[in-house]
Amino acid sequence: MKKPIATFLLGAAVLTACGSTGEPAPAAKDAAKDTDTGSVAWARCTDLVGPDGKPVAPAAGTECGTIQVPLDHADPAGEKIDLALIRMKATGDRLGSLVFNFGGPGASGVDTLAVAGRAFAGLNQRYDLVSFDPRGVERSAGVKCGGQVDKLLSAEAEADADRAAKEFAQACRQDSGKILPHVGTVNAAKDLDLIRGAVGDEQLNYLGFSYGTHLGAVYATHFPKNVGRFVLDGAFDPTVTFDERAVIQATGFDQAFDAFAKDCVAQSCELGADPAAVEKTVEDLLDKLKQEPLKVGDRELTYSMAQLAVITPLYAKATWPMLEQAAAAALKGNGTALLALADSYTGRKADGTYSTVMTSLQAINCVDNADRPTAAETARTNAKIKKIFPILSVEGSGESCAHWPVPGNDEAKRIDATGSAPIVVVGTKGDPATPYRWAPALTGQLKTGVLLTYEGEGHGAYLSGNGCVMKTVDAYLVEGKAPDDGSTCPA
Repeated sequence: MKKPIATFLLGAAVLTACGSTGEPAPAAKDAAKDTDTGSVAWARCTDLVGPDGKPVAPAAGTECGTIQVPLDHADPAGEKIDLALIRMKATGDRLGSLVFNFGGPGASGVDTLAVAGRAFAGLNQRYDLVSFDPRGVERSAGVKCGGQVDKLLSAEAEADADRAAKEFAQACRQDSGKILPHVGTVNAAKDLDLIRGAVGDEQLNYLGFSYGTHLGAVYATHFPKNVGRFVLDGAFDPTVTFDERAVIQATGFDQAFDAFAKDCVAQSCELGADPAAVEKTVEDLLDKLKQEPLKVGDRELTYSMAQLAVITPLYAKATWPMLEQAAAAALKGNGTALLALADSYTGRKADGTYSTVMTSLQAINCVDNADRPTAAETARTNAKIKKIFPILSVEGSGESCAHWPVPGNDEAKRIDATGSAPIVVVGTKGDPATPYRWAPALTGQLKTGVLLTYEGEGHGAYLSGNGCVMKTVDAYLVEGKAPDDGSTCPA
């Protein structure tokens, strides 16, 4: 992402029967059937935005609302901020609410559920589907940084990454200094418990993707007795360092690109006659953009933006053809498709402004980690990445937290949900952004985790189209039937 792509790459979830029975969670058994239980003043949604940055009309049964939470949870009677919520009311016999976090960190749950809600129609029969903009994101005191995202992706920033990172951090402090110390995942987990109470549930039923698995794990650590039916898909291991994360994700994206290249060649690929030729073609394209950005109207497709464009389709097998088509067009001088892919990743809207996804991600990552990599340390990390997957290589990557205006801590790295209900952790063997090894790691840290493995490709398994995964997850969320630990779903 932006300049520190290698160290901060987590990504939102890509939306694309086995087991033993267990007792239904109390939230499911005891939740009132009245869909207006709770204290949220729900009303018509008026400002929903799609992935293309254009307004989205709310689907029938969709409502928005806010709750107030403490800016500083250590001072619950002090200043408050608004958290923005969205819900799609249950269409059938209601069990309670199912709360989503779609990842990032920094993705808007309000906008994502508005667009993706239809994909959860089966769950919507039994649950109110609820999501939110976490603190520091979009409508919930979103982190703003003086319009610096364009600058971070410019050729000038590539030439002097350290200065760009320093200016970015200074702009964030100037525009959002009040919220910056309080955006971490532990505070977001405490907000999540307030959301649980506000929607009227005794226990929290939760489906988290990508970074949402970290948020869910932290919630279960702090509120184990309030855990209802939890599913964490695309697991993140919070104990890894910036360096470890960068190297592991570089390996994951290298494997995903290799799988893409083999698939492309099998279908007569425009980028090369064999997988090695495909990778060299894309590397050469990026190297050329490093020297001379490609004009696209009144904008430029830079090296950094092209990197984002290349990795974006690797998140799901269904979007691999986009990479072939966009790269082939850029080779002929037309960078429009690659630029559009980059814009979808960075949250650029149709009017040229940006969502807070890039700035919020930076703020949350830096607060959640005490690590402050030096220039020398990040240079060593980049050298490792360059050997594994040169496409992700960025000189000076990771230095932004070194300049961040507030300190970080490692509180969110502590995971132990002892005493909670079973937590289903889903790992995908071919996941590039949250590589499979993180799924068994997180399962073990939780102490109450149950591992479900999907042997397919892509970031996140539930909406990959795999019937086994969906059936297994739905059986737990709807019927309380947890899978056996170590269960597997074939691709």
